[in-house]
Amino acid sequence: MPYLFIFPNMLIFGLFTIYPAINGFNLSLYSSKNGRAFQWVGFRNFERIVTDNEFWQALGNTLIFVVGFVALSTVFSIIVAVLLESQRRGRSFFRAVFFVPVLLSPVVVGLLWHWMLQRQGGLLNEAIGTVGMSPVPWLAESGLAMVCVVAVGIWTHFGFYTMIVLAGLQSIDGNLYQAADLDGAGGWQKFYLVTLPLLTPTSLVVLILSTISGFQAFDFIYNFTGGGPVGGTTLMVQYIYEKAFGASPHYGLAAAGSVILFVIVLALTLVNWLIGRKNEMD
Repeated sequence: MPYLFIFPNMLIFGLFTIYPAINGFNLSLYSSKNGRAFQWVGFRNFERIVTDNEFWQALGNTLIFVVGFVALSTVFSIIVAVLLESQRRGRSFFRAVFFVPVLLSPVVVGLLWHWMLQRQGGLLNEAIGTVGMSPVPWLAESGLAMVCVVAVGIWTHFGFYTMIVLAGLQSIDGNLYQAADLDGAGGWQKFYLVTLPLLTPTSLVVLILSTISGFQAFDFIYNFTGGGPVGGTTLMVQYIYEKAFGASPHYGLAAAGSVILFVIVLALTLVNWLIGRKNEMD
C-alpha cells in the first residue's frame, strides 16, 4: 500500500527528472547541426567545451558567485535567525518580512532590481542624485555587477535558510543555556560554545542547499543583468542555456556543460556531507 501511494509521484519524478538527466548524459556524446541532425562523436564535445574561453569565464563567474552567495547566506541566516529567536515582540511579523522575497517570482526579482539599479532613472541612483552624488554604474562594470548579483541572490534566498536555522535553534534544549548561565557564561560565550556547535547539522543543510542553489542560479540573473556586462555575470546555467537555445543551437555542447556542472555540484555536495559526518563523529 505505501508503494501504491508514492507511485504517482515517483512516476512523474522519473519521467520529468530522472529520464531527462540520464538522457542528458547520452546527449553529451552526440553532435547536432542546428539541433536536428545527431551524430555520435564520443567525448569530442567535452574536448571542445574545455577549450572554449566563454566556458571558463562562465565557470569562473559561477565559482565567484557561489563562494560569495554560500558564505554570506550561511552567515546572515544564522545571525538573523538568532536575532529573531531572541525577539520577544513582533517575532512573527519579522519572520514574514524576511521570508517574503522567497515567495517572489525570480523573473519579478530580476526585473525589480534591474529597474532599481539601472544607471539612468534607477531608483537607487535617483536617491543618490538627491544628495548631489553622481550616478553609480551598478550594472555597467563587471566587478560591481557581480557584487550586485550576489547581493540580490542573498536577498532572494536567505529568508528560506533563516527558517531552516530557526528550526534548528528551536530544537536546542533550553536547559543547556540555563547550565551555561550557572557557569557564568555571557551571551557571546553561549552563542560560540552552545549554539554554534549544536547548529552544525543545520548549518550543513544550509551549506548544501545554498551550494546547489548557487550553481543553479540563472532565472533572476538572466532578467537582472542578462549575463552582462560583456559576460561578466554569465554563469554556467546561462552558458548551457545559450548553447542549447541560442542562434546556433548545439544540444551536445549544452549537455556536456550540464554533465560538467553536475560533476562539480556532486563533488562539492559530497565534500560538505563528509565534513559534516566527520564533525558529528568527533
